[in-house]
Amino acid sequence: MGDRQGQRENQDRYSLRGRVYESIRDDILSGRYKQNTELKETAIGAELGVSRTPVREALRQLELEGLVRIIPNRGAFVNMITAKDVQDIYVIRSMLEGLCARWATEHITEEQLGDLEETLCLSEYHTGKGNYEKLYELDSLFHEQLYNASNSRILNHVLSDFHDYVKRVRKATIASRGRSVKSTEEHRAIFEAVRSRDADQAEELAKEHVRHTIESIQGYGLERIL
Repeated sequence: MGDRQGQRENQDRYSLRGRVYESIRDDILSGRYKQNTELKETAIGAELGVSRTPVREALRQLELEGLVRIIPNRGAFVNMITAKDVQDIYVIRSMLEGLCARWATEHITEEQLGDLEETLCLSEYHTGKGNYEKLYELDSLFHEQLYNASNSRILNHVLSDFHDYVKRVRKATIASRGRSVKSTEEHRAIFEAVRSRDADQAEELAKEHVRHTIESIQGYGLERIL
């Protein structure tokens, strides 16, 4: 009985820490906090309705991720994603997204193909309507579904993290009419290559998709976004 109780308490604690971690992480990546903003355990705990312990644990986890700097006897401070980080992420993503699309041609199921096409059809509809908030959600879903279709837990994890790191940049580029139309067309081409099980074509189209996003970002100006 005591062991089961202890296990439940540990699960609750880790679950709580996870929720606190996700909340702080999302606030950092969405731009709520500026560079070098101090993250005070007491204030965050009060806002989230938790004690300082899960906040402290979450901050340590975020330090390992590079999003927080903890200075002994001073506190924890925000360490934002920089313009150089964004450029590096997109270059690395162009290679990994290509690999993801290639593996998807080998592993994707009929059910996953159906889900991907449904997301794509909704994207095409909302592109025509100019519903950019919805397009951002659908863009994220399209990539998430493609990552799952690769059948690689490791690749899925790495690409999902990269996607989160550049969420502000992605929102800005999708809100551009010209880029949103082109992006949806590129998604359609990637989907058709995956459905046709054309690994070489799917890989090249996925790489091109990310490269075009890089060009769009450079034209938009990273400094205006970050």
